[in-house]
Amino acid sequence: MARILLTESGVRQVQRRTVVLLSAAQVFGGIGTGATVSIGSILAVELSGSSVWAGAVATVMTLGAALAALPLASLADRRGRRAGQVTGLSAALAGTVLIVLSVVSGLFVLLVLGAVGIGVGTAASLQARFAAVDLADAEHRGRALSAVVWAVTVGAVAGPNLIQPGTVVGLALGLPPVAGPFVISAAGLLLAIVLLFAGLRPDPLLLAREIAARELAAQEPTAQPAGGDMRGTPPSTANQQGAPARNAGGGALVRGLRAIRQSRASWLALAAVVGAHAVMVGVMSMTPLHLQELVAGPGASHAGHAASGDVLVIIGFTISLHIAGMFALSPVMGWLTDKAGRTETIMIGFATLIAAVAVAGFGQTSTVAVAVGLVLLGMGWSAATISGSTLLAESVPQESRVVVQGVSDMLMGAAGAVGGATSGLILSWAGYLGLNMAGGLVGAAVLTAAVVALVSRRRIPASGSAAG
Repeated sequence: MARILLTESGVRQVQRRTVVLLSAAQVFGGIGTGATVSIGSILAVELSGSSVWAGAVATVMTLGAALAALPLASLADRRGRRAGQVTGLSAALAGTVLIVLSVVSGLFVLLVLGAVGIGVGTAASLQARFAAVDLADAEHRGRALSAVVWAVTVGAVAGPNLIQPGTVVGLALGLPPVAGPFVISAAGLLLAIVLLFAGLRPDPLLLAREIAARELAAQEPTAQPAGGDMRGTPPSTANQQGAPARNAGGGALVRGLRAIRQSRASWLALAAVVGAHAVMVGVMSMTPLHLQELVAGPGASHAGHAASGDVLVIIGFTISLHIAGMFALSPVMGWLTDKAGRTETIMIGFATLIAAVAVAGFGQTSTVAVAVGLVLLGMGWSAATISGSTLLAESVPQESRVVVQGVSDMLMGAAGAVGGATSGLILSWAGYLGLNMAGGLVGAAVLTAAVVALVSRRRIPASGSAAG
């Protein structure tokens, strides 16, 4: 069986099955996150008794995802993608159970702990995009990664729409109606766990490492190590299980940062992923507040009765369009990454982000302009994240790839948390236009770095030809 899998057709078959399984798991697992985001703030206020804690669930989820990214990557590095995915989704399943218990018992602390579990599941879902490219050939990495990202769309759309049917489920089970959506979420997460545990065999990461080790051995068929081993596989490359040898010294974070420092391409990839996420979260998180004041008038955000039906409809429609921009065109961004190039698509993504903040910022008095800006913001994030993640996956050595991806997701989550926390301060100091211009400065910095990298890359072959 191993020999069949190591043939070119066998590897392609495993790769296709892996993408399908990961995409299906994203759909079922994403339902839990969508439901928590939709109802979390309501539950936080209800259980804590104060609107001060309204943002607690979203904040804890974000921090949980950031803190879990590196441990989950380290687990996948040791035991394979299946272990990392199943562990993360299992934590999310436990989180939904805790949230149901918090509703039943009225304990706010259980809600917070449950949100942490959901955040861990979010980290696993993010890392699924990297699992999609472990076995992909260079010409199709962007499309494989984008297929898994696109699957998030279904969960993100389905989650908020589970509120009404969830209340029916809750009543049928004798639970408070608001607990029902989380019961559905738990069922979806359980199905995702079963799919990955049973179906993600062989593990794409472990198989990719075995292929790499055999290819290296084939390049030196006559090499004989000092110990008399005739297999031709250097012991520093892979151990007997096909896992990479550990670098001497340092934990996962140190090893990841060390690998990133050794590759200029990985620096650009990391800057693209982190920068795009910071700009997107910073602008998006304050847009509902800006729209509320724009439609209902200045000071409306401080009035308890200001959130009228018209305001909520406009806000909900704008954010829905933004989410569509983030995920619905992911396959297009993946195709563009493969056809136009990684760095080129990063440039397109940040050019779109700069256009987005310009449209939303200078058109801040128009709800249409803000909505258009938010759509462009989502599209720019999608292009930069998919191309940056693809470039990151192929710009570091095989033995460091997984921990580097964990570092990337950790910094991405931290950037989102910082962007969300500082955006309110910038909004109060400089207004919505100032907030967008701050995002534009970040985008311009990364775009400049991408242009410099592209020019440098094109000069190197030219210099080599001249020297020849």
